[in-house]
Amino acid sequence: MTNNTSPTHELAVTAHDLVKTFGDLRAVDGIDLEVRRGEVFGVLGPNGAGKTTMLQMLATLLPMDGGDAQIFGVDVKRHPHVVRQLVGVTGQYASVDENLTARENLYLFGRLLGIEKTQARVTGDDLLGRFGLEDAADKQIAQFSGGMRRRLDLAASLIARPPLIFLDEPTTGLDPRTRGQMWDTIRDLVASGCTVLLTTQYLDEADQLADRIAVIDRGHKVAEGTSDQLKSQVGSSTLQLRLLDPAQTGQAVDVVRRVVGDEPVLTPEAGGINVPLPDANRAADVLIGLREQELLITSATVQKPTLDEVFMALTGHAAEENGTNNEMEAVR
Repeated sequence: MTNNTSPTHELAVTAHDLVKTFGDLRAVDGIDLEVRRGEVFGVLGPNGAGKTTMLQMLATLLPMDGGDAQIFGVDVKRHPHVVRQLVGVTGQYASVDENLTARENLYLFGRLLGIEKTQARVTGDDLLGRFGLEDAADKQIAQFSGGMRRRLDLAASLIARPPLIFLDEPTTGLDPRTRGQMWDTIRDLVASGCTVLLTTQYLDEADQLADRIAVIDRGHKVAEGTSDQLKSQVGSSTLQLRLLDPAQTGQAVDVVRRVVGDEPVLTPEAGGINVPLPDANRAADVLIGLREQELLITSATVQKPTLDEVFMALTGHAAEENGTNNEMEAVR
């Protein structure tokens, strides 16, 4: 194999015009990606956006209906067996066997990957320690919590020590404490030399972990950049307001449109409005406009914009809303 197909290739992932269809549904519709070696690249979008389907094509688990991709320079279509040696995949649902113990699961994965018996045991025990599962090593998976299962699933994807890890919504369903532990684990993976391609529907997760983020919606990539670059698309600051009377939200939105010329983002709490500001000093103009219309507020703060506002500005809906393309149903 030539040098441009080795894990030292500058780009871990390159993809051009990826397409996947299920009947009349275009779950992935012309997506381009470039993931640099040694970074966490986040793919952000709601359920049904096309994230999982895109990941499955890159991991050789689904055939591409259009476009092309390379993993460390290796063509995914032409050399899928080589790509599988370069990638570890952790899906949305645990792939471990509930009737086996944690130690037995990792040993089984090692043997299936062709690792010699003694080395498979050593590697499994090392991963159990790395993920804080030594005390539960000989318990059946049926006795594990959700967070423990996710950690074991991630450990299993690292048996072959791949240079690239695909994490498909790794913290879905986890409590905040366990999510934080998983975030630390992902940071440790990158610090040890791995590249991570992470899909998530959690805006705070992308903000915390990703060096760069691609925003996916309804099968299309609608934006890409660092968290700060994406936030800059909705202004340098955000005025966060809470109205005394939520019934006056429509009037307040009209005031914001007139004063700053942009569409505000309505927040989930009653009477909550986030106003994108090109200049933080414009906050005073908005507040004066509301007072002139006798629209009373209970709180007002100026902060940097959030990824929630970015997603709303780019797609017209919140990230947690279900997309119209239910990709998991289509795959099934």
